[in-house]
Formats: sequence, structure tokens, C-alpha cells
Amino acid sequence: MSRLADAQALLAGADLICSAAEVEAAVDRVAREITAAVGDSYPLLLSVMGGAVVFTGNLLPKLAFPLDFDYLHVTRYGDETSGGELRWINEPRTPLVGRTVLVLDDILDEGITLAAIRQHILSKGATRCLTAVFSDKQIGRAKPITADFTGLELPNRYVFGYGMDVRGAWRNLPAIYALKE
Repeated sequence: MSRLADAQALLAGADLICSAAEVEAAVDRVAREITAAVGDSYPLLLSVMGGAVVFTGNLLPKLAFPLDFDYLHVTRYGDETSGGELRWINEPRTPLVGRTVLVLDDILDEGITLAAIRQHILSKGATRCLTAVFSDKQIGRAKPITADFTGLELPNRYVFGYGMDVRGAWRNLPAIYALKE
């Protein structure tokens, strides 16, 4: 089967979990919460590539305060559907010393990656490191980190859309889907 046909079959067989309207409402709420918490601190926002690109792109215009922006790239997944070893691909170029940093990510799954990012940011001299995730997967066990800001809680299924991919595809969907169980 071609990659196109495979991707189309995955979407055709998936369950809609959150509509585009629910996604947009969650981003609006998170923007208000972030503004109230860090709007007066001129924070540095760090987007985690590539999953947080959609969340970041929709969130930034809703933040009506001055900020600096940079990105980092850390992954445990690649094109796989389960996590592996943590790989640092790109670190932010903006100095972190003395900064309030807000890390933006697509999903808090097991929490291993986000916890490592937070620890790394603080070790580089940030005064404070907050985290905002578009979604928090309810995996039924404790995680090493809780996000400071969360858009949606999602079921413990393989989800995709709105920045999250399935086998490299469908990050561009405006809604959230889950593979059939």
C-alpha cells in the first residue's frame, strides 16, 4: 500500500475524539490562562518541534503581551507509535539564564520527554520553567510532571491530529482522532 493510501485508510478508520470547535475553544482558554500567569514577565516561549507547531501557531496570536520565541527539538517517537530513547536534536539559541520560560508541547503522554525538557531548561539557568500542553493523555498512572496549562484531556488511545502524527501523517488535521482499538 502506498503512503498516501495508508494515511487515508488510517483516517477513514479512526474515531473522532475532539472536534475542531472543541480544539479551538481549548486553545482560547489556555491563552487566557497563560496571559494571566506570565503576561507581565516578558517570557521566552519554547515550542517543541515538530508536534507543537500547530498548537504554537494557533496560540501565539492569542497572547497579547511581549515575548521572545525560540524552539527546541527533542523526541522519543520519530515515526513510531511508542516511545524510545530521548534524542536531543536542537537546543534553543536564546539564552535561558534569568528567564521565565514557557515550554509548549503537543501532548503529555508518559511525561518523560517534558520532564527532561523542564529539568534541562532549569539547569541552563532559567528562573522559572512552566509547561503548556495542548493535550494530556489519561494513561491511568502517575507521570513525572504535570503541565501548568492543559488544553484537553484525551483518552489512553493512540491519538493524532492538531500537531500529533500517526506514522508521520495527519499533523495538519484541525480535530483530534484516535486509532481504532
